[in-house]
Amino acid sequence: MRETNQAGIDLIRHFEGCELTAYPDPATGGEPWTIGVGHTGADVHPGLTITQSEADALLKRDLKRFERGVTLALCTEINDNQYAACISFSFNLGNAAFKSSTLLQKINARDFDCAADEFLRWNKAGGRVMAGLTARREAERELFLTPVKK
Repeated sequence: MRETNQAGIDLIRHFEGCELTAYPDPATGGEPWTIGVGHTGADVHPGLTITQSEADALLKRDLKRFERGVTLALCTEINDNQYAACISFSFNLGNAAFKSSTLLQKINARDFDCAADEFLRWNKAGGRVMAGLTARREAERELFLTPVKK
C-alpha cells in the first residue's frame, strides 16, 4: 500500500495540531469530538486523554484508512506530493467527500491544474468560510503543485 510522504504528514500535523485531551469540533461546538492529530470516532468522548505515543499510533492507523480510500478512488498515476495533498484533504473531509469530489474527477482526467484549484473550493464549515480551512486548502494546493525531487 502506498504511504503518505513526510511533506503530507507534516501538513496534516500542522493543520490538525496534536491535542492529548479530547475537544469538540470547532464548527459545531460538539460532535465529532477529536483527540491526538485529528482523530475522531466512537472511541473519542469528552474527558478522554491519551499519551503522545498513543496519538502517534492513532495518526498512523488513521493515515492507513485514508490511504486506502484515496488509492481505491484514483484511476490514474499521481506523484507523491499530489497523493499527499489528497490524503490531507481526505483526512480532513473524509474519504466519501474525496470520492464524490470534482477534485477527484479532475485528477482522474489528468487535468491537474484545474484539480489543484478544486482544493480551494472546500473552505467552509457550517456554511461559513473558515480562515483555517482556507489556509489548509491553499497549502494542499501548493503541495499538489510541487514537483517531486528525484
